Amino acid sequence: MENIDRRKFIGKSALAGIGLAGAGALISACKRKETTQVSGLAPILNGAPKGKKLKAGLIGAGARGTGAAINFISSGPDLEIAALADVFQDKIDACRERFASFNLPIPAENCFTGFNSYKKLMALMDIDVVILATPPQFRPDHFLEAVSTNKHVFMEKPVAVDSVGIRSIITSGKKAGAIGLNVVTGTQRRHQEDYIETYKQVMSGAIGTITSAKAFWNQDHVWFREREPGWNDMEYMLRNWNNFCWLSGDHILDTHVHNIDVINWFMGRHPEKAIGYGGRARRVTGDQYDFFSVDFDYGNGVSLHSMCRQVDSCANGTGEMIMGTEGYTNCQNTIWDLKGNIIWEFEYPKDENGNKMDHSVIPPYVQEHMHLVYAIRTGNYVNEAEQTAVSTLTAIMGRTAAYTGKAITWEEILKSDMDLGPSRIEFGPVDMVFETPVPGTPVKSSVTPSFKGQII
Repeated sequence: MENIDRRKFIGKSALAGIGLAGAGALISACKRKETTQVSGLAPILNGAPKGKKLKAGLIGAGARGTGAAINFISSGPDLEIAALADVFQDKIDACRERFASFNLPIPAENCFTGFNSYKKLMALMDIDVVILATPPQFRPDHFLEAVSTNKHVFMEKPVAVDSVGIRSIITSGKKAGAIGLNVVTGTQRRHQEDYIETYKQVMSGAIGTITSAKAFWNQDHVWFREREPGWNDMEYMLRNWNNFCWLSGDHILDTHVHNIDVINWFMGRHPEKAIGYGGRARRVTGDQYDFFSVDFDYGNGVSLHSMCRQVDSCANGTGEMIMGTEGYTNCQNTIWDLKGNIIWEFEYPKDENGNKMDHSVIPPYVQEHMHLVYAIRTGNYVNEAEQTAVSTLTAIMGRTAAYTGKAITWEEILKSDMDLGPSRIEFGPVDMVFETPVPGTPVKSSVTPSFKGQII
């Protein structure tokens, strides 16, 4: 039976959706003037440039991974998905069937299953790029292996679920930089034209000095799986990974990290401290909270109110707001003065009939892959590993503050020995307990829980 002795492996490293045809139609429907990379901002492109054929391997062949792979091949010419790796054979089969429907077969001999399947894929010498889209628990190990085998990387957010994993990502990111491997992450708002142009306005002083911010991701409860007969503990948790903190990081990481990343980006720094609360009322599986409310202190009297919720039949909304001494912005497309008058709006492109669109021509999910291919083929180097690790750690700091009821500082969370999950990852029974954290009490599950009983 394949397994990973995770603590031994990660500890050393830490310390030392759009269809193919649809994407093509969007790209060709409306052209705009391309922008080049300025001051570290992502370039906005009509398509990745021509160049040497790039073969990619997908690690994590579920819905998001399959979507990311389609985004990759949609981003430019001479791009191929040549290999797949996943713990489960049915995920491999579904992904291969999707690509076969595009007349893009993936050879069976390049498809690998099991916990060590990622190593087998990355050992293929003709793979240039890897797409990392498994549950984020595994991202640090997979990123380290990618750098060790000289692969360019696209990796989904969040990039880890705990402090040990974050330190591993930062270390591997620095190694990637030293040898010139490009790294792009799934924080797509940094690759979204309207956000980029709004950021430029704020940096030019359009709202004055930033004084406060708020960020929110409130939605219905997302998907979950109930346990099926024959599933052992590990298989059940992996198939229901979005509902277990040790696999997903809780939804403050899994989704709300997008908003937190935007605030860090516009602020130009991470917060110094977090205090907050949360709770669980409606979930039926896993060990996560239903909601979080966190105050992030950025110093000098500047704070972010962060809130996220996954509860059905409630008021929903997703976005960010930043207040300044001379105005405020939604970070995406509009700036107002202090009286509420619009002083700047992003001008969206027009469609083929000349009608103004309410979105960018090319989805940011595709732009981020265009950026990676652009960087590889032109030599305009990109490495987003550390900035996304910092935003992920910001979310971990907020989560820990809510779970414990304590004020958590940046230094505490960065240096923490928090290492979620079992010491060995293998199919079978798992020695863990999943008690919902109660603020003000010892956090039994913050490092290594122990399981006795049924996992729900």
